[in-house]
Amino acid sequence: MFPFLIVVLFSLSWKISDSTQPAEEFLHCLSLRFHNSSSISELVYTQHNSSYSSVLKSSAQNFRLSTPSTPTPLLIITPLHASHIQATVHCCKKHGLQLRIRSGGHDFEGLSYTTTYEVPFVVIDLLNLGSVRINVEKGTAWVESGATVGELYYEIAKRSRTLAFPAGIGHTVGVGGHLSGGGFGLLFRKYGLAADNVIDARLIDVKERILDRKSMGEDLFWAIRGGGGGSFGVVLAWKLKLVAVPAIVTVFTVSKTLEQNATKLVHRWQYIAHKLPKEIHMSIGISRVKSNENDDKMTIQARFSSMFLGGTDKLLQLMEEKFPQLGLMKEDCLEMSWAESDLYFEQFPIGAPLETLLGRNHKSALSKSFFKAKSDFVKQPIPEMVKWLWPKFYKEEANPRLWYL
Repeated sequence: MFPFLIVVLFSLSWKISDSTQPAEEFLHCLSLRFHNSSSISELVYTQHNSSYSSVLKSSAQNFRLSTPSTPTPLLIITPLHASHIQATVHCCKKHGLQLRIRSGGHDFEGLSYTTTYEVPFVVIDLLNLGSVRINVEKGTAWVESGATVGELYYEIAKRSRTLAFPAGIGHTVGVGGHLSGGGFGLLFRKYGLAADNVIDARLIDVKERILDRKSMGEDLFWAIRGGGGGSFGVVLAWKLKLVAVPAIVTVFTVSKTLEQNATKLVHRWQYIAHKLPKEIHMSIGISRVKSNENDDKMTIQARFSSMFLGGTDKLLQLMEEKFPQLGLMKEDCLEMSWAESDLYFEQFPIGAPLETLLGRNHKSALSKSFFKAKSDFVKQPIPEMVKWLWPKFYKEEANPRLWYL
């Protein structure tokens, strides 16, 4: 398995312009197709609505895509029923409008709420369609696309300590975008991508039909699991296969600076990480930090973070055998449930209640900043990096953060 590389650049400048479009004909079309026309005022936000801006920006994660120059939708639809989505699809076709589907709004390029084309478009925001139904006996879940990963984790954890789902660690990420965009998390070495564990779906296609896996066919079912949200239709809900985890998992975070041999540790990690048992996931976050609290001198820090499906003793034995150079100690390790580990990796305080997973307002280290991110696979180990990579971390205009996953 190849290491996965994410580079994030924080930008300090942006361009400003303006863009507006009328929407009267589209609203008239919706009024004819909504079963209860009075609900239009509650579910549809035009650019003249006082709540339009707050709804549009409510889940936008990247300030780079929230400037006055960013193209904005004619309207935002917040459906309560499948019929509202069918009506929106119909009226978009009739009036030649493009459609964007927003689940959680975490896509770094704003694909769910803006466009790079100079064409009018409408956003369907699925925030009201967020039910989660867990069947512990069958090990499955039906989840609507507007639910968040955290809401899914919470509902699983309420019912079982030994079931999980292999999605990401950002609890405010929308399920719909995560599944349709090929998302993955700390269990992917053992259970694959989140989309690999989708066993059925309900989708509204361009003909306004509601299809399941059988009626849509295997080709379309394959495409919606990683082919990009909104590319092939509006997925209303997903049936998920839950996976087995032990009641106790072990996590740790060990930080090393350049002065503490970080360069050689990162280099060594590249040769052993993919050979570790599938029960362990280890990632590295590399960033620029102060050398110490009383000194303005900067250095590079590598944070080795891991989750292991098992107890501390077995993890220590494994690390001593496979990666003794890291120097992992028992006091570095914490045992907890799988659901609690998500809160740990989001850097919530130890012991934070599981209800924290239900919050939608938490902001990650990337959110609410101007940034550009790029992902890639590394097909061979990167040589020891000092000569060409580390100096890039000291550039004030970019302040990059590099993550190995």
